[in-house]
Amino acid sequence: MQKTSGRLLALLSLLQARRDWPGALLAERLDVSRRTVRRDVDRLRELGYPIAAIKGPDGGYRLDAGSQLPPLLFDDEQAVALAMALQMATTAGAGIEEAAARALTTVRQVMPARLRHRIDTLQVTAVERPSSRPQVDSGVLMTLSAAVHACEELRFDYGADEDAPQRRVQPHHLVAWGGRWYLVAWDLDRDDWRTFRADRITPRIPNGPRFSPRELPGGNVSAFVTGRFLGSSGPEGPGGLDRSGGSVGLDGARGLGEWPCWGEVILDLPAGEVSPYVRDGVVEELGPGRCRLVLGSWSWMGLAASIGRFDADIEVVGPAELKEAFARLARRYGSAGNETRRARQP
Repeated sequence: MQKTSGRLLALLSLLQARRDWPGALLAERLDVSRRTVRRDVDRLRELGYPIAAIKGPDGGYRLDAGSQLPPLLFDDEQAVALAMALQMATTAGAGIEEAAARALTTVRQVMPARLRHRIDTLQVTAVERPSSRPQVDSGVLMTLSAAVHACEELRFDYGADEDAPQRRVQPHHLVAWGGRWYLVAWDLDRDDWRTFRADRITPRIPNGPRFSPRELPGGNVSAFVTGRFLGSSGPEGPGGLDRSGGSVGLDGARGLGEWPCWGEVILDLPAGEVSPYVRDGVVEELGPGRCRLVLGSWSWMGLAASIGRFDADIEVVGPAELKEAFARLARRYGSAGNETRRARQP
């Protein structure tokens, strides 16, 4: 039989792995009696873990959320993932940089030596793009998030203009884009969807009445936000992606944003080498060394030039305008190459 301390850790690990545990099953997994399980549960409660008893023929236990944060148990991979996430939190723009640094120090101190070594050799330096981007107060983010979760109307001042009227919205999503935080909401006074920068929001309390959430245009917050930032227009906004499980073609990819020009090509490159450089398109693996790329741009020439940056053979699926753009670029580049050769001749 395990020592008491080891058995308590094993019991805690099991309770964290699933919601409800019958007492008999816990006793079987720990190879102890049900009476021992009850005593160990009482010990964990004394340490601050809110473990509730489940009534019923078999009885059982459940690890509930408590008012205080008790000691937590992480496996090795969870501990490493937590440390990495805390290092990346310095660029979250949520005003939690100092707290994240203190949390990382606390986590590192209680790690076993083998994990501390892994963390120390896996230092991540998060570099922000040069900008004067303002930080968002974490309290504002919590207020916005709570209103979204509770489906309660929000009132807030927006921007530095003290004479500007208060905004009244039905908040739907709090999203991060390009290092900034935004609130996606239905503006009650303008009767339309709006996207607000969180760093410009000053919430007014109390919140308004509860509301029934509307459906976003396209039904997909990622497609909606991407379309707004790419300059999509129209009363319905961008459409949603095809989620049927099949390949996303030219029509389906347009839901990512309303670029004026969309094209589809096949590249002689693995999808894994293409996808890191495609932000607003769709990459689909077609087989060893081949992938389908659907991409948008402001012009056909710009789209052809963007696809041409991949050093690979290209098969244009469509449309005809993209094929013509490639032909024009070929003539232009060919002429530039001939001019260079003639200039170098003695």
